[in-house]
Amino acid sequence: MPFAHGAACPPSRPAAHRAMATMGEAPEPSPQAPLAVLSKVELRVSCKHLLDRDTLNKSDPCVLLLMQSQGQWMEVDRSEVIKSNLNPVFAKIFMVDYYFEEVQKLRFEVYDSHGHAGVGTHDDDFLGGMECTVGQVSPHPPPGTPASGVLSLTPTLSQIVAQKRVTKPLFLKYGKFAGKSTITVISEEISGNNGYVELAFRAKKLDDKDLFSKSDPFLEIYRIDDDRSEQLVYRTEVRSRAGFAPQLPWGLPGPAEPLAPQVVKNNLSPIWEPFKVSLNSLCSCEEKRKLRCVVWDYDSRGKHDFIGEFFTTFEEMQKAMGENKVQWDCMNPKYKIKKRNYKNSGVVVLLDLKIHRVYSFLDYIMGGCQIHFTVAIDFTASNGDPRNSCSLHYINPYQPNEYLKALVAVGEICQDYDSDKKFSALGFGARIPPKYEVSHDFAINFNPDNDECEGIQGVVESYQSCLPKIQLYGPTNVAPIISKVARVAADEERTKEASQYFILLILTDGVVTDMADTREAIVRASYLPMSIIIVGVGNADFTDMQILDGDDGILRSPKGEPVLRDIVQFVPFREFKNASPTALAKCVLAEVPKQVVEYYSYKAFPPRCPRPETPDSNLSSPQ
Repeated sequence: MPFAHGAACPPSRPAAHRAMATMGEAPEPSPQAPLAVLSKVELRVSCKHLLDRDTLNKSDPCVLLLMQSQGQWMEVDRSEVIKSNLNPVFAKIFMVDYYFEEVQKLRFEVYDSHGHAGVGTHDDDFLGGMECTVGQVSPHPPPGTPASGVLSLTPTLSQIVAQKRVTKPLFLKYGKFAGKSTITVISEEISGNNGYVELAFRAKKLDDKDLFSKSDPFLEIYRIDDDRSEQLVYRTEVRSRAGFAPQLPWGLPGPAEPLAPQVVKNNLSPIWEPFKVSLNSLCSCEEKRKLRCVVWDYDSRGKHDFIGEFFTTFEEMQKAMGENKVQWDCMNPKYKIKKRNYKNSGVVVLLDLKIHRVYSFLDYIMGGCQIHFTVAIDFTASNGDPRNSCSLHYINPYQPNEYLKALVAVGEICQDYDSDKKFSALGFGARIPPKYEVSHDFAINFNPDNDECEGIQGVVESYQSCLPKIQLYGPTNVAPIISKVARVAADEERTKEASQYFILLILTDGVVTDMADTREAIVRASYLPMSIIIVGVGNADFTDMQILDGDDGILRSPKGEPVLRDIVQFVPFREFKNASPTALAKCVLAEVPKQVVEYYSYKAFPPRCPRPETPDSNLSSPQ
């Protein structure tokens, strides 16, 4: 999600899946630092009485979730498209980081989707919207509704969490009611202990509901809550262009795209694609909670025919682990009453069930994973002569320069996660002794066999010592240093253990000149145990550097290959000049725990010494 970078660091993107923690102590709430996540919240959305924008059929609704960051609305995620339905119950579950102290503004927008144009374009018909903003509950639209926006209503995210279910009217532009349309948002806090389960279903000999062909079946799973209400957990889905439901590379459910039910066409014995769902969503991590599974015959006009249903629990489902299979009679209650010899409307079989534990950043750290910190410093001529007080490298005995401030702020946090407290310190863009040839990956202690320094103070001393010995030159090439750290990370990857993760801090005063090579190096590094933090020093225009940060889209190599993980975080230091000394570190390091978990989850590497298992650990794990 694109965020404008500034002193207020945005919350991490929804990927993600997506555990987020702050390294070190939880930050104090302040305008300059990201707030500690209190918890994660799942939001389920349904609508009723939507406007009918289509001439021949009913509207094909899709919900977009937007979040306000620094005054701008940014799309966070979107639901599937439900064909020809004015009362949709969306299978998509929106994940939101919930901050107790922060004003969090969310907007839900409902569109009538046109398949050829996608969702959220000018060709879509706006069906209405609702904002969640902090304020007092007001039953009527406030005056002065913005012409371009959706009416600002009053349920706060806190109220949604507290009430668990909020139903509000949808509004069109200028504060006009969208007829009798309403939107319902149901929230559920994610427990700290959670894993996910992979399920593979098929059916046999289902009833035929079509006259000239066979049924086109799809499956829905509902969780029955304590109040006897039913929550849609999963609807078998794939991309509308055929394929699998979008998945993040490390195997967790990813952001939604316009979807259609995963219909197995013209088949009374379908085999549905395996899918993954969190145990919290499936059964609230309670094995005995009742589940209702329904099989439908798909109808493109939205009038799906009921084939049958059955009830089960996750406890019963677990019998399908290993080589075993579990099956249920798919029953139609009306047929059971009317037909004397009625047996079933088919059989549904659970072919396989796999439980996956989700480890947390803390699991890996407590398991012995070390964070290896490398700093790379820009010594190009654009920094100015270090002997001149205007230079970014000027050593003022009374005031550290911006390079030193950034280095110390980030390094002091990282050193707590490295037992030997030794840090690699590199330079680039300078002519170095003895031949004074330009180098883009030299050790600032001038020891080519060992570029490590003793603690952050050792890095500072090596930096100050090397300045008089080098000639600032250029250009600003950072690909060689990224590749150098990547080679070390690749050696670590081959150990197949979660033992060492690498953070590369690049301090530079300008836009890199080897952008193509840098993009290629980052794509290669995204497959390795490393993260890259780039801090822009000075007053240069860093607009082009945003390309390297995945906030504005997926970074790709010059050949078009996307990064496996978003591993780059870029911030301009000038935004933190007046902030507290730790604000920069808290902002740039906020995403590192998520990136660590993403990498090891993708590689399926557990912590080296995981926490002791609890008796019911098959249902619970730290997030």
